[in-house]
Amino acid sequence: MSSRATPIQGSRPVDPPLPSAGSPRSPESLLPPACRQRDRSPSPMRGYLIPSPLPTRRNRTCSATARAAEGPVFSGVCKYFSRSKGHGFITPSDGGKDIFVHISDIEGEYVPVEGDEMSYKICSIPPKHEKVQAVEVTITHLNPGTKHETWSGHVVSS
Repeated sequence: MSSRATPIQGSRPVDPPLPSAGSPRSPESLLPPACRQRDRSPSPMRGYLIPSPLPTRRNRTCSATARAAEGPVFSGVCKYFSRSKGHGFITPSDGGKDIFVHISDIEGEYVPVEGDEMSYKICSIPPKHEKVQAVEVTITHLNPGTKHETWSGHVVSS
């Protein structure tokens, strides 16, 4: 066997690498090439979000809406509501577990705050229909001494 290297048939000679614009630690070498820039999506979690399993007013079935409309009216007090999260909880006046309320089910011009008296009907939550949520929620009495915000953003003292 000879010690001379023989070129592989069909291969081409390898060129030495070109000198870079700056050293590996220079700031311009850390920037991505201009051709690789792309528009970013509005949310970094866009590809990871799954649809909410909670039935909102928009995606509730007609039969569930009809059953809730025929049901009795309950009363309770707002325990917690977050406009930014879009949900909250109502403590029933007859006792029992707190009831979930979605922002799409609140009627009226005011955002609920802690201590507001509310009237509501209930609707079961799929898939197992073991839990309930409040629907057709109306604030009957505003909590005195607290500031209330309208859905358009105006603050009103009560």
